[in-house]
Amino acid sequence: MPDLRPVFFVIGLMSAALGVLMFIPMLVDLFDEARAWRAFGISGGIVTLFGALLATITYTPDPTLRARGAFVLTVFAWLTLAILSALPFLFEPINLSLTDAMFEATSGITTTGATILTGLDDMPRGVLMWRAILQWIGGVGIVVTAMAVLPMLKVGGMQLFRLESSDMGEKILPRAASLALGISLVYLFLTVCCFLGYIFTGMSPFDAVAHAMTTLATGGYSTSDLSMGGFMDNGADIVGTIFMMLAALPFGVYLLMTTRGDWKAIFRDSQVRAFVTVIAALTLIITFFLILSDQFELTRGLRLAVFNTVSIVTGTGYATADYNGWGPFAVTAFFAFMFIGGCAGSTACSIKIFRYQVAFEAMRNYLFRMPREHVVVPMRYGGQALPPTVVYSVMSYFFVFFMTFVLTAILLSLIGLDPITAWSGAGSAIANVGPGLGEIIGPAGTYQDLPSSAKWVLLTAMIIGRLEIVTALVLLTPAFWKS
Repeated sequence: MPDLRPVFFVIGLMSAALGVLMFIPMLVDLFDEARAWRAFGISGGIVTLFGALLATITYTPDPTLRARGAFVLTVFAWLTLAILSALPFLFEPINLSLTDAMFEATSGITTTGATILTGLDDMPRGVLMWRAILQWIGGVGIVVTAMAVLPMLKVGGMQLFRLESSDMGEKILPRAASLALGISLVYLFLTVCCFLGYIFTGMSPFDAVAHAMTTLATGGYSTSDLSMGGFMDNGADIVGTIFMMLAALPFGVYLLMTTRGDWKAIFRDSQVRAFVTVIAALTLIITFFLILSDQFELTRGLRLAVFNTVSIVTGTGYATADYNGWGPFAVTAFFAFMFIGGCAGSTACSIKIFRYQVAFEAMRNYLFRMPREHVVVPMRYGGQALPPTVVYSVMSYFFVFFMTFVLTAILLSLIGLDPITAWSGAGSAIANVGPGLGEIIGPAGTYQDLPSSAKWVLLTAMIIGRLEIVTALVLLTPAFWKS
């Protein structure tokens, strides 16, 4: 049994910080004289007190954390924050059911972007701000997790991105804290730049702040039922496209550029080159389809194709059009796009580009060696030798990912959802994309009308997907808890 005191100490600090953040939407609603301020005030007090007490009780002068403790911390932290962040949604006047509150909060903190809320344009601004804050902290949280913890836990090939001077021992916490500071500064800078870009397109300051936070988090929560489609007349979709792309690039490259002055690092990174190439190719395919099918003229078709492709591939989930009406080819294409993702160490979701690169390298090596059994062909990634353990880890991840996807879809089908809703909902949840396909959960719909049991299945899948699946499943093995 790992020592859990450092785990609960860190969770206590994170919970207290989450509680303090609840006072921001409280102040927004107080300013607007909206009754929802009480929900955030009461919740903020409860969560802050809970976090402070937990941190005090479990405080140790020199906390250490090893590999098994890091697994527990990663899973329990996301679970705890999802539960606590649902609290404001339970109080009047928001007054969601427990299921809906947990669904909305989990979707926010995991940056999935699936929602059960409607009437966003007339909703208290504090509620909209809280949804944006959840996604913003979830976005920076997953970057820190991906860069500081998952590489040392060797989850799904993430050990490829293990930084220098790292180990599996007690340096996990201080290293994570140091990385968190650098990442947070870069994240904040990009958010401010995105905010200014949205202001330039004519968004109100409030809408610009909310959309900047959910854009950098690649989360997709909007302040309008029309999503980004309600703001694209003055070019907000162009700003959104740029910053969704920037958020889907590895933040480790940004740190190299800012701390070491290595401004060419972004051009050398094989992930970045592959990601940009994939986005360009997929955008051209959708653009040509829209033009050849006489649905849109060139400029309009290109804008719609670029934005919605980037949004789905990065797992943001914004929409500027209901692409369910573009025909079977477009619907099938966007369903496939859900399973691509951005770069490792970014806020983007899903499988991630580097895993496809590793898989293709392994396949190339296998095909080359088949007729030449005694030939040794080293596998490489980014100019470096690719250890067999990484290949094994990546291929195992693919298997577990798609098995989890299939099992989730089967569960949703057993609950009674139609095939399109069940399969696209499962893919959207596991890949943390947000909108699914079809009339119910498509880009023009919400998850409100789904049965409660389906919502619990989906929010569980969101957390598992955000934790890179393997991280969550490890805790279910009896061997993990044996000393």
